[in-house]
Amino acid sequence: MARTAVVLQHAPTIHLGNIRPVLEEHGYDVRVVDVTTEDVAAIDPADADLVVVLGGEMGAYEVEAYPFLEEEQRLLRERLAAERPTLGICLGAQLMARSLGERVYPGGTRAIGYRPVEPTPAGADSPIRHFAGVPVAQWHGDTFELPAEATLLASSADYRNEAFAIGRHALAVQFHPELTPEMHEQWIADSPDELAEHAIDPEALRRERERYSARMQQASRAAFSEWLAGLDG
Repeated sequence: MARTAVVLQHAPTIHLGNIRPVLEEHGYDVRVVDVTTEDVAAIDPADADLVVVLGGEMGAYEVEAYPFLEEEQRLLRERLAAERPTLGICLGAQLMARSLGERVYPGGTRAIGYRPVEPTPAGADSPIRHFAGVPVAQWHGDTFELPAEATLLASSADYRNEAFAIGRHALAVQFHPELTPEMHEQWIADSPDELAEHAIDPEALRRERERYSARMQQASRAAFSEWLAGLDG
């Protein structure tokens, strides 16, 4: 019998990317929930075999403007308390941290581009080790305090908290290992004002993608394949 992965998606262009085939190869039926139009409160926090919370353009703290964020955090709080498998990416990682009572806030820099992340000693003994020496895609300006129950797995020059785990059942990354070249090109096309505001050259981003994306795709497949396999152990 196939397992179910419920994916909380905040925008159609910010999707599972290269993680979807990995999930399917590990026997998951993927159900995507558009949290902007579907009722998150109707999801049983403990029901799915895996919950994946994706990125988004809003901040985890913008609950008045985006009321569904409150429901996502309730779901995550209950799910993490039940020690059910959960994966958060960028905004998803921030929502996980906030659901556990930690502060999420605008950081000191807008990280856009391919940047190295450095695994901690704990990260070097985790699936995150596959990203050592591999520049990964970043596209965010917020950061978060590390939950007390979490283990820090990776840091970067811009932000200390780039990845964390809670036991074996929860993994969160601030960067975008799921980003395919097609997704990246769409994000560039959709963000002319943002890139201009931060004096970022779209062509420079494309050159970075040509140089680093293939290695990141390989690292992403290796890391998430290993993490999913570990859920069965």
